[in-house]
Order: sequence, then C-alpha cells, then structure tokens
Amino acid sequence: MTERVEGHGGQLALAALRAHGVREMFTLSGGHVFPLYDAAHTAGFPLYDVRHEQSAVFAAEAVAKLNRRPGLAVLTAGPGVTNGVSGLTSAFFNASPVLVLGGRAPQFRWGSGSLQEMDHLPLVAPVTKHAETVFGADDIPRAVSAALTTALTPHRGPVFLDFPLEAIFSVGDAALPEAVAPAPIEADPEEVARAAGLIAAAHRPVIIAGSDVYAGDAVDALRAAAEALRVPVFTNGMGRGALPPSHPLAFAKARRVALSGADVVVVVGTPLDFRLAFGDFGDARVVHVVDAPSQRATHVTPAASPAGDLRLILTAFAEHPGDRVDHDDWVARLREAEDAAKARDAEAMAAETDPIRPARVYGELRRVLAPDAITIGDGGDFVSYAGKYLEPAQPGTWLDPGPYGCLGTGMGYAMGARVSHPDRQVCVLMGDGAAGFSLMDVESLVRQKLPVVIVVGNNGIWGLEKHPMRAMYGYDVAADLQPGLRYDKVVEALGGAGETVEKAGDLAPALERAFASGVPYLVNVLTDPADAYPRSSNLA
Repeated sequence: MTERVEGHGGQLALAALRAHGVREMFTLSGGHVFPLYDAAHTAGFPLYDVRHEQSAVFAAEAVAKLNRRPGLAVLTAGPGVTNGVSGLTSAFFNASPVLVLGGRAPQFRWGSGSLQEMDHLPLVAPVTKHAETVFGADDIPRAVSAALTTALTPHRGPVFLDFPLEAIFSVGDAALPEAVAPAPIEADPEEVARAAGLIAAAHRPVIIAGSDVYAGDAVDALRAAAEALRVPVFTNGMGRGALPPSHPLAFAKARRVALSGADVVVVVGTPLDFRLAFGDFGDARVVHVVDAPSQRATHVTPAASPAGDLRLILTAFAEHPGDRVDHDDWVARLREAEDAAKARDAEAMAAETDPIRPARVYGELRRVLAPDAITIGDGGDFVSYAGKYLEPAQPGTWLDPGPYGCLGTGMGYAMGARVSHPDRQVCVLMGDGAAGFSLMDVESLVRQKLPVVIVVGNNGIWGLEKHPMRAMYGYDVAADLQPGLRYDKVVEALGGAGETVEKAGDLAPALERAFASGVPYLVNVLTDPADAYPRSSNLA
C-alpha cells in the first residue's frame, strides 16, 4: 500500500528526503525556508548551519562524496542560492549527488518586486542534472523523490528544487513515492570484451583510476582486475587509496615513466581532461571506461570505451578468458622508478631549511595522520604538494576540489567530513590564499563542536600565479598576500586554537598538539615563497 504523508511543505519534503537516505541538512538561516527548519527541528533531524552558503553546499558535497549517498543543502531565496552556485558547479564537475533546496519569492505576486525575487533556474540549470520550481505543496514529495533518483543515477550529479513561499508554507497531502535504487547500466559486452582484450594483449599497460571508481563502489572490482591482468595502477581524486600504497601494483611516483612508456593506457572513472594530458599519451592506445555513455570523451577517439556500471565492467576484465601477456618486467621497471622517486621525496620531506619547504610539512603529516584520516585539500600551490607527498592508505579518505578547481571548499568539506566520521582525524590542507574564502566558517565548527585540524601553508603569495606570471612577463601583479599573516589568531578569535610555526623542527610537536586539542585548531606554517610547485602554469 502506498504511504501517504501530510503536513506543511517542509514536512512533506523531509519525508521524501528520509526515504532516500538523507540524514542531515546544511544551511544558512533564511526566512523563505523556515518550514524545512521546522520539519527538521520537530523531527530531531540533524541541522548544521554555516556563515556562507557556499560552505553549506560544500558540506553537503563532502557527505555525498564520502558516503556515496545524497547530501542536502537548504538555501534561502536570491543571494542564498547565488552564493551556493560555486558549490553546485563543483558538485556537477565531481559527479556528486547533492540536492539543493531553495526558497523562492511568492508566485502569486511574481513580478511585483518581492524580497529576493529572482528566477534561479536559468542560473543553476547548466550546472545541475535537473532544476525545477515546485509550485504546489502536494507535489513536493514527488519532486524531491524524482530529483534524488536523478542525482543518484549515473552519471551522478547535483539537482536543484525551489519552492515559492505559498508552496512550502502550505499544508498538503500526497503519496510518498518509494525510493528505488537506480538500475545498473549494462555496458555493451562486445565493447567490454574489446577493451579487456586490448589490456591483456598489451606489453606495457597502465590503469589510471579516478573518483567514479569510489563513487560507483567499484574499488574491489578494480583491485581484482588489476591483479588478474597484472596491470600497474595509478589513481587520482577519490580513486586515491583504491590500492593501498603497499600493494605491489600500486604506483604514485612513476607516472611520467609509465605514461611515456605505456602501449595501452586504461582510464577508469575519470575524464580525459587537463589532469591527464587531455587523453594524449603519445603512441599508446587509450581505453576509456566510464559509468555512463554521456561521459565518453568526444575530443579523442579511444581504442575502446565501455560505458556502464564500473563494477560489472571491471569484473569482466578480471574474468577475461583470453591469453594474457606477461607484464612482470614492465611492473619491475616501474617499481624501480617508483622507489627512486620515493627516495628523492624522502630527502625533500626531511629538509631542515629556513624558511620551511612545503615538502617538510607533508613529511611530518605522514607521521601523524592515521590510515583512515580524512584529508582535505583546499588550495593551489600548497595542495599540489599534498598530491605529490601524501598517499592515502584507504579509499574514500581524500577530498579535493576536483577538476573545477574551486577554492573555498575547505571548511564546508571539513564540516561534512566531521559529521560523516565523528571518530576519525579530519585534516584540512589549506593555502593562505584559500584561507580567505572560508576561514570564517571555523566559527560554525566551533559553535557546533566539530573539531578539525587546519594546516595552512603560508607563503604570502598566490604561488601558482606569481611564478608563472614572472616567467611570462618578467613581473607579477595581484599575486601577493600579506606575509606572515597570523591565521591562527583568526581561528583563536573565532573560538578555536592555533599557533604559528617558523622552524621545521617545531612542526611535529605543533601537529601533535593540534590533533590532541579536540577543537578546531590551525597550524600556520610559514613556508618558503620561492619554493613553487614544479609546473610552469596552471592555465592549461
């Protein structure tokens, strides 16, 4: 028998949200969405508030990414929604199933100039899978359920609904749709077999696994395929940690050697974008494995591109019945390059320099981060080093802004991570530039007793811009920040704690104090502005 629900619009929405596994609400207070707050409060549904709407959406995205279920942000009308657009866009590029519910000025006097009256849909439609205005209370459960199903259907992504005042404040009575998990997409078996044959017949194959491997719960299938076919694996995004660093087929440092020498490059669950040379790997043939046909690359022509449920495709690779070329020599060659690079990294991470080199910060972090720590990157230059020196030990423990590259994710991601995993370390790696976007939301963390550790690499510049601009023009402008700024004092003023570190030898005790503090704690590390991440430009 179909369940029916009745109540005001907020209660109708909450019933549908709960049916789809939504467990918390992130928001910034706004009168247009009061009924959603009333529903949450009276039902004991967890509600977390922030100081800027972008943080609410980023918190919802962190929940979605870490837990592989919908995350929810509730934004008031007008500027509430527009302040969340960067978060929506990041979720769109990251394929994160985020639902944003927006308030909306009353429809019955639309065009009269109500407070915060604007049509949100033209703004959010390009960066969502679905955007809709729900005009009647009775239609809210249907709309919320359909939107969440769309968000969870591969290729996953954010969805948006807004409610005019009279719809969300009105009382309604409606059927509650059953929450049904999207059916897996079956890839073309011939395309799967073609891809598996290319990998098995290759002499120097490489797998690059990205975020959709984790989002699609395909980590075990990836390991099985790599082991069955004896293929070295590199990872990016939330694919990091899919194979633990100790696994004989897990590689991180030998990527240049691998991609310059490979004859088949298998890219699984990540786009062929600027992070992967736009899919140009010289003479190597490319196998692009995606979770939906819409994700097939259009700017290159792969040798094969199976599209569908990644677990099923990777399991088929593992069970490939044909002959397989021996890859032991290739794996050994990459292991030699990997070990040599690790030795160089170890030297850099132990450097006793003044000012402190970013590599040394990560050398110390490697000693204190637990295997299941949630590590969050929010920055450019400083966080680029994190990708180089930190090796997540488990899948689902690394959060970065993704290919959209939006700064300001840090505090929202930290909130979502702490709510999702109250018993783990949560560490935000933040450039001093990125600190300007969201550091005020430390107050939200303090007030709601959500402790995290924030490590700021403070070099007083926009590192990924200053050095390339100097190389291009012989000068730089708009690339300097206040040197030595006391971001730790900002956190202290907001109710947290922190300290500034100027000497490499003081890093370890500072980090130990931070993780033992039980409050939001910022370690402000003064790093060398001349030590820029080794790439000429971030404009590609």
